[in-house]
Amino acid sequence: MTLPLDGHRVLVGVGGSVAAFKACQVVTDLRRDGAEVKVAMTEAATHFVTPTLLRALSGHRVASSIWEDDPEAGHGMSHLDLAMWCEVQVVVAASADLIARLALGLAGDPVTATALACRAPLLVAPAMESAMWEHPATQGNAATLTARGGRIIGPVYGRLASGHESTGRMAEPDVIVAAVRELLVGGA
Repeated sequence: MTLPLDGHRVLVGVGGSVAAFKACQVVTDLRRDGAEVKVAMTEAATHFVTPTLLRALSGHRVASSIWEDDPEAGHGMSHLDLAMWCEVQVVVAASADLIARLALGLAGDPVTATALACRAPLLVAPAMESAMWEHPATQGNAATLTARGGRIIGPVYGRLASGHESTGRMAEPDVIVAAVRELLVGGA
């Protein structure tokens, strides 16, 4: 049986929002659809979910620091290997800070360094409090990413980490996986 994403390579970048735990479901669902998945994380993301867990779910070593020695990357720059390897990069639990760093082209962690070196399409799933999402700086940064060809998935209305109900909740994993599928195989 052929799965919709058989043979496709997806990089999941994980940001430092409380919603980082949902990256586990995104990775699991992408693999269930047949994709090969690798993961890069910001240092902040490691406070919410561990590289060990994401390694177990993806089946690959996780890039969680640009300073680690990666035995698979002979040159010690795994972000360059990830950038050349993936067909699409999807950043989940993208905080206002991570969106700003992506928009500015900063490259101080595996997620932003890979994004800067990568020519594959970029999908970003924001997750933050509504005041942060609605702030003109965040809206401007999201618009910058969109103007460069990136796609913003969400955020949606729902319960936030603060307990408030508003827009800022990360889109559900199935919606994110559907966006990846749409990009790679036209929604099959």
